[in-house]
Amino acid sequence: MTTLPPQPLSPLDGRYRSAVGTLGEHLSEAGLNRARVHVEVEWLIAQTDRGFFGTSPLSAGQQAALRRVVTEFGQPDIDELASLEATTRHDVKAIEYYVRRRLTDLGLDHLAELTHFACTSEDINNLSYAITVRDAVQQVWLPKYRAVIDTIVGLAREHRDAAMLSRTHGQPATPSTMGKELAVFVHRLERIAKQIEATEYLGKFSGATGTFSAHVVAAPDVSWPDVSREFVESLGLTWNPLTTQIESHDWQAELYSRVSHANRVLHNLATDIWTYISLGIFRQIPVAGATGSSTMPHKVNPIRFENAEANLELSSALLDSLAATLVTSRLQRDLTDSSAQRNIGVGFGHSMLALDNIQRGLGEIDLDLDVLAADLDGNWEVLGEAIQTVIRAEVAAGRSSIADPYALLKELTRGRRIGASDLAEFVSGLEIGDDAKQRLLALTPGTYTGIASDLVDRLG
Repeated sequence: MTTLPPQPLSPLDGRYRSAVGTLGEHLSEAGLNRARVHVEVEWLIAQTDRGFFGTSPLSAGQQAALRRVVTEFGQPDIDELASLEATTRHDVKAIEYYVRRRLTDLGLDHLAELTHFACTSEDINNLSYAITVRDAVQQVWLPKYRAVIDTIVGLAREHRDAAMLSRTHGQPATPSTMGKELAVFVHRLERIAKQIEATEYLGKFSGATGTFSAHVVAAPDVSWPDVSREFVESLGLTWNPLTTQIESHDWQAELYSRVSHANRVLHNLATDIWTYISLGIFRQIPVAGATGSSTMPHKVNPIRFENAEANLELSSALLDSLAATLVTSRLQRDLTDSSAQRNIGVGFGHSMLALDNIQRGLGEIDLDLDVLAADLDGNWEVLGEAIQTVIRAEVAAGRSSIADPYALLKELTRGRRIGASDLAEFVSGLEIGDDAKQRLLALTPGTYTGIASDLVDRLG
């Protein structure tokens, strides 16, 4: 048997790359290294701007040239860093040597010793992870998540008046509208979106154990906490003043828990839509040339929603693990987080793939109003709730002396199929006011939806 050429181990980098590849711009080894170079370069510029150790501020041209090292970072740089790390056996040290080489290229050798000055590796790493995760969430994941919400909003508004039989515990229950049921998911997902959008991306820049020890020895007259705060904030992050060697990762645990929560709400949506398809309430629109089953030609399988379920479960499993792992570090530092954080992109990748499948799946279904109508017409017993509630109101108002209305309707409807004529006969014989009686006689399962349609307006 021949040996295969190198292959992607993860389906995210193989079969599904087209759906999730944009995350690689940020949550990949190359994306992390570019961010590390960005932090090192900005720290060099910040030191010269302050005139540390007799340096002069760099000219605008010199600063621009240094920043182009970041903005033009590409495959040759990725390869160079890989070669350096093969020697250093340390990823951040390879970054330092790479930046020193660029200083030489630009005639800025005199700044070489300010590269990585007073930094522990985690000073660079924590800021780089915060930058890459922030950009991945804000520029890639959140826009896709919001696009799914917008799709559901459109369906909720389109179907706001589509009366449907509810199924609490899987049994016929008080009717709703498809629009209102979809609006529930929108409301849930929107709340989580706002929480994720409010995420603080924290960063530390305070040395080997968070004490600024080397900084103070090198320059005792500098207010290093102020320098640290200003530098972290210049990167668009929130400063964490109290840490060990590492930034404590609490913001990451919070973010990943929220994304995992979003995954689970989306999983609920996927299983509900799958069930509506199974009941015939949603028809799947065949895609030209697609095969539903390898042996049953008639089938159109709900694969978008099944694929989404699996990937949401994988994403949440990994993000939950990260949220649990990252909040613990033995004493002032261990490397558990270093290995764990390399899988952040995998967690978001499975979520992105699920979002893609849900959005595509929602675009390939059509509501069958005839099925909804037949379903409602076959379950007139759901009006039992309405009748017993009206009787109670009439008793309270002194217009009826019926004892135990609930038991009366339970005897009539529980476990039985009754039709329009059965209920009409029953209501006609009730001891209640004429107005109440006429309201009940006019009621049908299709009109017993309360203000479900109006509730869709609460989406804004």
